[in-house]
This record gives sequence, structure tokens and C-alpha cells, in this order.
Amino acid sequence: MKTVYDVQQLLKQFGTIIYVGDRLADLELMEEEVKELYESQLIDVKQLQAALFVLRQEAQIEREKRMRKG
Repeated sequence: MKTVYDVQQLLKQFGTIIYVGDRLADLELMEEEVKELYESQLIDVKQLQAALFVLRQEAQIEREKRMRKG
């Protein structure tokens, strides 16, 4: 899992599609959903870690963009 798209495809396998129109909110909701999948034992720890890494990295990039814009 290397991209947000990969995480979206993982979530889609379980019937979850997240889009609220705010990229940062989308990423945060995806993180919560991935954690729920892990807690429900639907994904393994490797999938959890990979997804969280991608989502947190993208969220940081989005926060930096917002800070630059003011």
C-alpha cells in the first residue's frame, strides 16, 4: 500500500467509500475506518501500519499546504 488510492481500494473492499469534500477530513475519516477494520480483525497489522503511514503522511502534506495558504 503506497498511495491514498490504495487505502481507498482497501476500504472499498469492505463497502466503505469516504468523500466529504475536505481532503484532510477525508484522510482523518479513512484513518478511523482503517483502525476499525483492524479492531474487527478484518485486516492484519501490516495492512494497518501501511495504511496509517500513507494516510498520516498525506495528512501532514495537506496541513502544510493549508499553513502556507494562511
